[in-house]
Amino acid sequence: MKAEISTKFTILALLWGVSFLLLLRVVEAFDWAAAISVRAFIASGSVLLLAAIIRKKLDFSIGVKHFAILGLTSVTFQLIGLSLAVPRIGTALTAILVGAIPLFSSVIGRLMKIENIDRSGFIGLLLGFVGIIFLVGFPSGEFGDQFFLGFFVCLFGCMSAAFGSNYSKLKMSSVGNWEQVIGAFFFGGLFTSPILLFVPIKAGLVPMDWLYMVSLAVFCSAFCYVIYFSLVSKIGATRSISVEFLVTVVAVLIGAFYLNEAITVIQLFGAALVILGSILILDLLSISKK
Repeated sequence: MKAEISTKFTILALLWGVSFLLLLRVVEAFDWAAAISVRAFIASGSVLLLAAIIRKKLDFSIGVKHFAILGLTSVTFQLIGLSLAVPRIGTALTAILVGAIPLFSSVIGRLMKIENIDRSGFIGLLLGFVGIIFLVGFPSGEFGDQFFLGFFVCLFGCMSAAFGSNYSKLKMSSVGNWEQVIGAFFFGGLFTSPILLFVPIKAGLVPMDWLYMVSLAVFCSAFCYVIYFSLVSKIGATRSISVEFLVTVVAVLIGAFYLNEAITVIQLFGAALVILGSILILDLLSISKK
């Protein structure tokens, strides 16, 4: 169990860290609305197609409502919040808020009475969040109406993501992770598709643009969320979503080596806190005994 959890965390951290680069290309080529809606439909369709090819039996008998709620919170609200926040409050503050998702998840999980994070895990959450602050720095955006709009929209999106993970654990534990990905991304794409009427897909797309889009949808959305929902069912929403801490570390390292962004000693200290926090949150020795 311990090796399986560690392997899945590593895969998610690497692919979701790389997704920042892909997302930059996709938003630049398609605009933000299509980067959500088209990506979601491709993600849902790719998993459904693979299931048909390997003749995997799928069960959606739990009902439309649960898939719609999961898609609305984990896909629609989260991705819209992040897309609108970045240009208004900057990537630094957006990353800090994303790093707070495990904290939101811990609170929501307790309110739903489905999780009980111990003292060690809570310390890990705090260390991870502090590490995120050291990693990404402080907000550079100017204060004003647009700043506060971006802040609260992002905050709402992050809280929605935390709620969606806990909802999956509470209401959909009997549903397979493949079904959850197909349903969540289908409804995520469905709910965001009307926005395309107001923010249409940009003209002049080239094959490379579609390659970026398909890669983002298939590998960073479909494949990663199949893994992620399997983690939620095994170790809970908060421990699973704490992978966001490591994702931020990977994203910073990719920015340094690929985009030639500088890494400071303070950022390295932050990365160490993130890793330590993740170890405490996962509590791998206890998980392996279950």
